[in-house]
Amino acid sequence: MEYTITSEKHYHETMVLIYDLMSKGETALTDADTQKLAAMTMASEKFEDEVLGLKPQRQPDSLSGIIELFMYENKISQAKLADELGIGRPKLSQILTGKRNPDVYFIKALYNKLKLDPKFILEHI
Repeated sequence: MEYTITSEKHYHETMVLIYDLMSKGETALTDADTQKLAAMTMASEKFEDEVLGLKPQRQPDSLSGIIELFMYENKISQAKLADELGIGRPKLSQILTGKRNPDVYFIKALYNKLKLDPKFILEHI
């Protein structure tokens, strides 16, 4: 099944249709629904890449990068994050700038409060 999105309005309408199909649940979809969903999804991804410029962002490759992404996505300041992690603001600043190595307390706080992948944390300290 071929599906082409021709405008931003059509893109938004398609996204609503995708959401409606997905909200039915996988077991409730017919074969035709599944084919339509796949075609609309591929078309929306193509439209996002080519027209809207919404290519996926590269994932951070450092501990400070993932923390900064978390702060950006959650719209919190470095000071607020330090408070949430239960550490001092200078300590967080020093860790993010590479002037200080993370300690066990900090690593535990990242895992417990931010739900960061422990493998990622260990590979990037």
